[in-house]
Amino acid sequence: MIIAVAGVAGTLGGALLTQRGSERAKRREIELVREHEEIHENRALRRTCYVELNREARQFTTALNRHLHVMRERDVDDADRDALDEAKNAHRDRYSEAQMIAPEEVLRRASVVNQALSKLYGQVKRLERGAPEPGETMETAARAQSEVWEVLRAMRTAMRRDLGVSRED
Repeated sequence: MIIAVAGVAGTLGGALLTQRGSERAKRREIELVREHEEIHENRALRRTCYVELNREARQFTTALNRHLHVMRERDVDDADRDALDEAKNAHRDRYSEAQMIAPEEVLRRASVVNQALSKLYGQVKRLERGAPEPGETMETAARAQSEVWEVLRAMRTAMRRDLGVSRED
């Protein structure tokens, strides 16, 4: 009788242990799949953010360049001001989003771009009003505008590196 009870207990216990082990393995597999999906979703979110930030920063830079050309050729009108402000606002919105998503290295580069664009925007607006600070001229604004492209390239490189698209320095 004892042998029979031990045999039944062993059979039931073995089945129970096998079932628990199987459940544990299945739970771990589900966790791994979730982690993989989360990593994929996070990368997709960063990619979208980076594409939009890069595009809007380039658009803002282009709008500043266009505004400088308009200032040389004719009086600036409301449509010109509106176009520049729309580009500035779109960049501000994308930069704000990046502040919540981007890792430190990308954010550091995006901050440099944002500061350069904000500084240039201020200079352009002061020139437009006819109230430049000492040393601010159309030429210094044009030089600053062309230098923005270099910090944009550095930001784009950091973004590509973060996404695993490029490992180059």
